[in-house]
Amino acid sequence: MEGSRPVILAPGAAAPDFTLVNQFGQPVQLSELRGRAVALVFFPLAFSGICHAELCELRDNIAMFEGPDVALHAISVDSKHTLRAWAEREGYDFPLLADFWPHGAVADSFGAFDVRTGLAERATFLIDAEGVVAASFATPRGEARSLEQYRTALAAL
Repeated sequence: MEGSRPVILAPGAAAPDFTLVNQFGQPVQLSELRGRAVALVFFPLAFSGICHAELCELRDNIAMFEGPDVALHAISVDSKHTLRAWAEREGYDFPLLADFWPHGAVADSFGAFDVRTGLAERATFLIDAEGVVAASFATPRGEARSLEQYRTALAAL
């Protein structure tokens, strides 16, 4: 439907498995992370204002994820080269995954891809140790996610 937003995966859904490369070109497969909770943070583009503010806030509050032992991974349609340059510039110590090709396929499998713009939606998924979505949330284009949304989602684990 024109102007409608994608519907993201809801809690209780099995998280689709995927393999993407991180900013260093190393493959990361979601199913290989089983046994530990995973936070997947989809964002539209590296080096953009709101994405920059959001990921810096996560970097500065990484203890939120370390306490409950959650592996934080951020995903965009950018190339691994772009993600590496951005991670090095901003000091991101968590993996940035390139959903570059097929373009946005992983975001799409989570219901977090906007086909009109070719970008990932601003959507977050907390995956439990068994690979099930424990919590998910998204914000409209141009609106940052809050730390409170992350705290609420982490509490669902």
